[in-house]
Amino acid sequence: MTIRIIKIGRIIINRVTGKAGKMAKGLNKVMLIGRLGKDPDCNFTGSGTAVCKFSVATSDEWTDKQGEKQEKTEWHKIVAWGKLGEICGNYLKKGSQVYIEGKIVTRSWEKDGITRYTTEIVASDMQMLDSKKQENNSGSVPGEEYYRENKPGANQGPPDDDIPF
Repeated sequence: MTIRIIKIGRIIINRVTGKAGKMAKGLNKVMLIGRLGKDPDCNFTGSGTAVCKFSVATSDEWTDKQGEKQEKTEWHKIVAWGKLGEICGNYLKKGSQVYIEGKIVTRSWEKDGITRYTTEIVASDMQMLDSKKQENNSGSVPGEEYYRENKPGANQGPPDDDIPF
């Protein structure tokens, strides 16, 4: 069975079911797999919410027209809040390979009369990708389970649920 979807303006009609729905107004989603460039920098806000910042490097390789291998590395600023931030601070370290999912956020502040901007990825999901042998010799990796914060606004403060391990 083939499902056919017809788009009329901002309305989507499924030709199989005949049901109509609205299109999403936008999508802000980032998925990265890379390695940490240095140990995470973790602190707590005045209200006790954990915030953990770190950089993740991703690399792209290709062969140019002359047949030579080329490589470009991009650095991404990551911010993890709440329990996810605590987990990142406790278990990630320089060189750790991670999967990060989140959204792009640009924020601004003023310093010495000059408005400054930075673009970061606010993490909502994290998975450690290093093998168990690389992490430690005991055969288990603390926090290896996939961690997801599903609550709307979960990145503004700590969620109510427990750490999944």
